[in-house]
Amino acid sequence: MKATQKDFLAVAPRAVRAAKVFFFCGPDEAGAAAAAQRIADLLEEPGERVELSGADLRKDPVLLADEARSTSLFAGARHIVARVSGDEAHDALANHVAAIDAGEGEPCPVLVVATSATDKARTAKLLEKRGDALVAMFWPPDLASVRDAVRTMGDELGLKLSGEMAERIARAAALDVRLAQSEVTKLAIYLDAVPSAPVAADAEALDAIGARTEDDGFMPLVNAVLAGRTARLSSELHRMRELSLNPVGLLLAFERRVAQLAQLNARLGPREEAAAFVSNEARARRVFWKDERDLADQLGRWKGPRMARLVARLVELHRDLLANSAAGETLLAQALAGIAREANR
Repeated sequence: MKATQKDFLAVAPRAVRAAKVFFFCGPDEAGAAAAAQRIADLLEEPGERVELSGADLRKDPVLLADEARSTSLFAGARHIVARVSGDEAHDALANHVAAIDAGEGEPCPVLVVATSATDKARTAKLLEKRGDALVAMFWPPDLASVRDAVRTMGDELGLKLSGEMAERIARAAALDVRLAQSEVTKLAIYLDAVPSAPVAADAEALDAIGARTEDDGFMPLVNAVLAGRTARLSSELHRMRELSLNPVGLLLAFERRVAQLAQLNARLGPREEAAAFVSNEARARRVFWKDERDLADQLGRWKGPRMARLVARLVELHRDLLANSAAGETLLAQALAGIAREANR
């Protein structure tokens, strides 16, 4: 089976009943990841989620077939989510479907999100003609398609969204359907919306919970790290992984905040308190008032040589991410943990 973002929502309910292997690819990584989550949500018994990486599958091509036929730790259902690059999963999936064809046990659902792959890739060709597999290709979305997707998200949660409201959420999420889903979910919780008792969302409610820009989806993690809130770091890194936030995009949000801190630091007098200085900047409208508390805290922690070391570390990290994008999430998580510990000293 094959699908694109245009017909995926219509195909998904039928595919989840018929297929055991799902391959999501295309230039729109956010769309592919959101589609994988959609399938996981539709599973009758999703059970335990087992995550594998492309490196795992490349190193051990029989691992996937073994894991798909293994029993959960608590003897319940399970499903596998593999995040890979290109054709990293080809050999592992070839072994897996060969075992299916040989009748070697009942496998659990396998969901593969493949960045840098298309429906012309070897892995897609391996699966596309099988009735028990789905290959879904996702191109970068346009505003209209994300707006419509946002309205569908709202309907499923009992949230009535006008076209204008849905478009505003789509723009704020920079057309990233994962961030848009997060915003819609927050809005539904804020308004106590449920499918059995739908609630109409208004601009005031969205202002109360919504992201003003794409960066706002990243800012809870940015603020936790730069303020040294190590107790919150684990949950924020978990959110980063669950939403599949782009590592380079997240790093750029850090770089923009650190550049802002460096500019403030250059104007901060030698004896001036950071809190008083940032308060004056906010009154002069050179700092957004909602950022005042976070900026004051962070400016008090990152001064002089510490600021210089932080800038150098981010430059190094950016270079590492570009050189090794496949391990970007791991590299970023390790670096952010180190920065948070330094901020906490």
